[in-house]
Amino acid sequence: MRCHPPERARDYLDRGWWSGETVDGLLRARVAEAPGRQAFADPPDTASLIGRDPVRWTWRELDEQVDALAADLLARGVRAGEVVAVQLPNSSALVQAFLAIVRIGAIVMPFPVAYREHELIPMCRRAGAVCLLTTTGHGEHRLAAQALRVGAEVPSVRFVLSRGQHEPDGTVRWPDEPIGPAGRELLDAHLAAHPADVSDCVTICWTSGTETDPKAVPRCHGDWLVMALGTCHAAALGPEDVLLSPFPMTNMAGISGMFLPWLMVGGVFVPHQPFDLGIFLGQIAQESATYTVAPPALLNMLLRNEEILSTVDLSSLRTIGCGSSPLNTPMVRGWHERYGIDVINFFGSNEGIALLSDPRDIPDPGQRATYFPNFSGPAVWSTPIAERVSVRLHDLSTGERITAPGIPGELRVAGPTVFGGYLGEGTGAPLDRAVFDDDGHYRTGDVFAIDGEDGRFLRYLDRAKDLIIRGGANISPAELEDLLAAHSGVAEVAVVGVADAVLGERVCAVVVPADPADPPGLDTLLGALRERGLASFKLPERLELVDSLPRNAVGKVLKRELRDRFAAPVPLGR
Repeated sequence: MRCHPPERARDYLDRGWWSGETVDGLLRARVAEAPGRQAFADPPDTASLIGRDPVRWTWRELDEQVDALAADLLARGVRAGEVVAVQLPNSSALVQAFLAIVRIGAIVMPFPVAYREHELIPMCRRAGAVCLLTTTGHGEHRLAAQALRVGAEVPSVRFVLSRGQHEPDGTVRWPDEPIGPAGRELLDAHLAAHPADVSDCVTICWTSGTETDPKAVPRCHGDWLVMALGTCHAAALGPEDVLLSPFPMTNMAGISGMFLPWLMVGGVFVPHQPFDLGIFLGQIAQESATYTVAPPALLNMLLRNEEILSTVDLSSLRTIGCGSSPLNTPMVRGWHERYGIDVINFFGSNEGIALLSDPRDIPDPGQRATYFPNFSGPAVWSTPIAERVSVRLHDLSTGERITAPGIPGELRVAGPTVFGGYLGEGTGAPLDRAVFDDDGHYRTGDVFAIDGEDGRFLRYLDRAKDLIIRGGANISPAELEDLLAAHSGVAEVAVVGVADAVLGERVCAVVVPADPADPPGLDTLLGALRERGLASFKLPERLELVDSLPRNAVGKVLKRELRDRFAAPVPLGR
């Protein structure tokens, strides 16, 4: 499957926007450069995840493992262009599976380990998955048995390959032996007949479905590697770096944020999942991690718990990537001032949005928490993304392009990071005007405003669907969340609009208190917001305290659930 029309791919290559490299080509280059150098280190709880003791691989050993699985898949009939579903935790098995599938030109369709039949069956059916690669179990969930049930419901699935112990009848066992002569001959003949192309599809990832049904996003080598190049630059990654990856390799955060940058620079990849704070902090110290990623809620929590951090050696850690929800200034500034660790602000998507604020281009931590570079403005940026990606803001009602500061508009993007269309729309076909505008820019549904001196920045406001319209005035939940998250009594917060017969919507703050025994009251939070000079029409009129925020499998807050949960009117001021 080609993800873009030939003329578009040629244009990207001619402009130098795509390098022509492929994922498997990167792996082979690293093996050729330093075959005996360490490439990979499993998490210490690997045995409980995939039924195998933790491994440490050199580049040569990793390559041999990839060859063995690639030959096994070919022997079982998997061919180039076919879709292979993968449901594995971050581990050596997942890295091996991803690279083996890509090596033979098949397409990786990675799923979070939290997914069940309800999600897996329609997704596998729609994509035509030919097999599932998984593990015996994950916690209490029997993943291999589940995969067999999925296969029974999806006619295209031919087998289930399981990595673990005590696999159920009907699965085939993960190959543990090195590739033999017959496998080598089969693999070499296949690779000679199917050379990789930069526009070949390598993954089908699914959108998170926080507001609508998930969509399948095909991405090619070129798409992914441009985004990964931006990460490498932002984090100043090189061959000496150790990348600790706690985000699942199911979307852009795990793939172009950690996995592919590792292949680009040739450092050491250290996976982590499911999240365990003790193990995670231990891996930073034990593996001398120099770069990792974490959600804002975790970084906020750690800053407020110096007792925890005082027991951990963070001296190797240079940079932390952060995203998935808006960052707040005290957190970004706090990590910089207390620990000398810079936080990179990422804003991305499976479809190919690739905005990032890094210490090179935005050295001030406060600005970095709030702003992203306006690549279409007058400022010059060092990130390689800047010259490759076109970003525009368009009026939400008229569609007219916005060039003046302070006006909310939908972000639209085009360029070599952006996908060619959702699965089912015919990737490589003419652009779907419901998704792309007449100039070929992807309609993101995210609302930004131009800001800063000479309009050099973009400031995130919210998802278009999440904006609260109170009495005709637009209110950004993200702005309120940023301010409320800085309050010492707030561990996590989500702001949603709840229906109101008079004003249309009112503002409701849903808060996880830092101390459940002493939660903040609405008056306390309103006082803090007033001290920050917030306009009165934006102030929350309702406070709901919860033990936790509902999230999907990749950690995004499910605001539709909060809106449904708190839809019933209550007396104001609660």
